[in-house]
Amino acid sequence: MKITTHWTKTDPGCRGASAAMGNFDGLHRGHQAVIDSARRTDMALGVITFEPHPREYFAPDAPPFRLMNAESRRNRLARLGVDCLFQLPFDAELAGLTPEAFARDVLAGGLGLRHVVVGADFCFGQRRAGTAEMLRDFGARFGFEVTILPLIGSESGVFSSTAIREALSEGRPEDATQMLGHRHRIDGAVQHGEKRGRDLGYPTANMSLNGLHLPRFGVYAVKVQVLSGPHKGEYDGVASLGVRPMFGENAPNLETHLFDFDGDLYGIHLSVGLVAFLRGEEKFDTLEELIARMDDDSARARTILAGT
Repeated sequence: MKITTHWTKTDPGCRGASAAMGNFDGLHRGHQAVIDSARRTDMALGVITFEPHPREYFAPDAPPFRLMNAESRRNRLARLGVDCLFQLPFDAELAGLTPEAFARDVLAGGLGLRHVVVGADFCFGQRRAGTAEMLRDFGARFGFEVTILPLIGSESGVFSSTAIREALSEGRPEDATQMLGHRHRIDGAVQHGEKRGRDLGYPTANMSLNGLHLPRFGVYAVKVQVLSGPHKGEYDGVASLGVRPMFGENAPNLETHLFDFDGDLYGIHLSVGLVAFLRGEEKFDTLEELIARMDDDSARARTILAGT
C-alpha cells in the first residue's frame, strides 16, 4: 500500500484513483461499505483520511476517544486491499481551507482523483461548512465524480464508532466485533515493562494504550498477530488490560501472554484482537492467589479460542 502524507506529494501511481474519504475510526462495517463503493476495475483504490483526527486537533485536552491509532488503521486498510492511503495532515492549513478550496486544491489538484466516495453525513472544509451534496457539485466543476453512500446499519441501529466505544466500555467485545465486521484490535510495539509476569510464569508483551479509548479493564481472551520478525504469525493468548491494581498505581496498558510461545518480542509490533471478556480487574491478597486465577483465566481463554 502506497502512503501519501501531504496532498502536494502524491505518488504518481496514485493519481487518478477512486478514493473513499472520512476519518474511518475503527473501520466498522459502515466505513467498509464506503470503501467498497470506491472500488473500480480501472482505477487504484484509495482512502483519504486525516492525522491527527480532527477532533483531536480541535480538542487536544479531551479524553482519548480513538478506537484505532494510525498504525492500526494502516494495517487494517492494507488487509482490505487498499492501494493508496492519503493520510493528510490535519493542521491549521488544512483546517482553514474553504470547502471549495479543499475540493479544488486538495482533491482535484493535489491528489488528482477521478472519483470520491463519502457517507451521507460527511462534512468538510473550514468550520465543517461543506456537505456531501456540495462535494458533488464541486466534483462536477473540478473534474471528479462523487458518490454519496447512505448510512447503513442493522436492526440495532446505524453502525457508529460511538456504539462500538460503548460496547467496549461495557466489556462486550463480541458486540463490537459484530458492528466492526472484524475484531477490535490494539496495535503497537512491545515495550519493556517491569517483567513481573516472567517471575509468575506468565511472561507478557506490554503495549501502550496512549491516545486510545479504553475498553473495560480486565482480562480478555485474545488473538495475537506478530507482525514482523522471526516469530511472525498468529497466536492465541490471554491479556490483561488496565492499571494492574495488585502492584500499586500504574498507567493503563495492555499485557498479553501468548500461549505456547518462547521468544523475544521487544520492539516487535503486535496486533492484539479482543475476542472475549473473561473478568474484571482484581486485587489479590497473595501472589499464589493471583497465579491460580491466571491459570484459570488461561484455561478459559484456551477453551473459548479453540472454538473461533
